[in-house]
Amino acid sequence: MSAAVVLADGSCLAQAGDPGLVTFWRSAAKPFQALPVVADGAADRWHLSTEELGLACGSHSSEAEHLRVVDGLLGKIGCLESDLACGGHPPLSAAGAQHLAGLGIAPTARWSNCSGKHAAMLALARHHEWPHAGYERGDHPVQRRVMREIARWSATNEDHIGRAVDGCGVQTFALPLHAMATAYARFGVSTEVAATRLREAMVKCPFMVAGSGRLCTELMEAAAGGILAKVGAEGVYCAALPLDGIGIALKVEDGDARSAGPALLGLLAALARHGRLESPVDRALQAVESQRTVSIRNTLGEVTGALESVGGLQFLN
Repeated sequence: MSAAVVLADGSCLAQAGDPGLVTFWRSAAKPFQALPVVADGAADRWHLSTEELGLACGSHSSEAEHLRVVDGLLGKIGCLESDLACGGHPPLSAAGAQHLAGLGIAPTARWSNCSGKHAAMLALARHHEWPHAGYERGDHPVQRRVMREIARWSATNEDHIGRAVDGCGVQTFALPLHAMATAYARFGVSTEVAATRLREAMVKCPFMVAGSGRLCTELMEAAAGGILAKVGAEGVYCAALPLDGIGIALKVEDGDARSAGPALLGLLAALARHGRLESPVDRALQAVESQRTVSIRNTLGEVTGALESVGGLQFLN
């Protein structure tokens, strides 16, 4: 694992592995992809609720409440599910996927964990009267607008940001972990209206950011505003500690999604032991103790081992 723990001024507090590792931000970029929706006035024009803004920042589990909020957002902006450029996939939660399969329902675009982000991008396109067809493509005004926010918050020149097509069809961005952590540190303490509203949405509606039993949701519920957490695909996890002006970005280098959660919790525990935090990290870690290790089972269902974070952080100041 590589990780960067960065202060809001961009200075590195601690690190593990290679904090300059360049990787794709994937879904951990969602709060920054949602910023233009608020900053440009689309959220006000379409009267987006706190739940809807939370879902725009989230990778939801396709539970009934998530689908309700997606449908409501699309209705407000005069769009249909068919306008979403993402494809459908089974719910991220194993229980949800099993339930859906048992019903014989083929998941469509609204079931995508990214449907909130896509609906918010459609809201931005409709607000500016940009064509909503093709909003997911890199040359569309929506994606160019998002790129400006990614560059600004990460303190990275646009020319130095790699781009590719994410699993849900929109642009994804390749940045050093240090730049991702910088963005989260700044997001956590910013007084800008857009950042403040999206932070509030994540804190007040953590269920919309993930779902039942998911670490993002449970950690934010337990921390009560002291931690903002957002997972990304392929072993990426990011977090902000607003009370301390700290941002965290990590990458499990083989992309193992099972390991990303324990890795984040291990980093938070190391920061708490360091004794410099105002954030309620210890209390939050106690609440998610069951997620600090992941049991490994064989085909007989027997526990044969566990995944857990055992490495430490190198503190630089």
